[in-house]
Amino acid sequence: MRSTRRGLLRTLAAQLFPPGPEGAEGPHGVLPPLLVVLTFVSGLVDAVSYLAMDHVFVANMTGNVAFLGFALAGERELSISASLLALLAFLAGAAAARRLRGDRAAPRMFGPLVAVQAGLVAAALAVTTGGAGRLAVVLLLALGMGLQNAVAYRNAVPDLTTTVVTRTLTGLAVAPWGRASLRRVVSVAALFLGALTGGLLTLHRGPRWTLAVAVVLLLGVAAAAHRHRRRGGPA
Repeated sequence: MRSTRRGLLRTLAAQLFPPGPEGAEGPHGVLPPLLVVLTFVSGLVDAVSYLAMDHVFVANMTGNVAFLGFALAGERELSISASLLALLAFLAGAAAARRLRGDRAAPRMFGPLVAVQAGLVAAALAVTTGGAGRLAVVLLLALGMGLQNAVAYRNAVPDLTTTVVTRTLTGLAVAPWGRASLRRVVSVAALFLGALTGGLLTLHRGPRWTLAVAVVLLLGVAAAAHRHRRRGGPA
């Protein structure tokens, strides 16, 4: 079963980044499909934070900067405190990822940092289940997304940033069609499907279900990365 999962990851990675001329793994190993899963998670958690937690994003900081401006202008449905908290927590999570990584190679720390993110999302799930304040959930989720974005930034896999789609869509519009275009389509689709799934779960089942799915996916990504590292792969 494990060899089947590894084979699937390699197959998916090869679709996004073709192997070398001698059949070796692509330059990023199995990271590309794992980053696609993290992109899906971004849609999940933003669905929770926007639909159930004061109309704020925890993954899309571009939106939060705009929301903060709208809130300061007087839009009453938006929260200054929630938008500002999400921004600061996101930055803190990214800074924490840098400290936790230290001088170790970014691919080596991919799995451990995703595991830390899973713990933060699990804590947000526990807080939600316990009925605590929404701002605590926003804080924990934004910390986790800061970690995730730092991981994606440091590994620098082209077209798979896990949250940003404006630049990705621009690349689709202006660049000739090629393997990079496929990666961009997959990235946009993953975020859309994550938001759709998160929206359906949050609106019809509640945010706990959405966060539970996110935790399971993050743990799966961390475990897959760990297994591949043990076998000497680049992720």
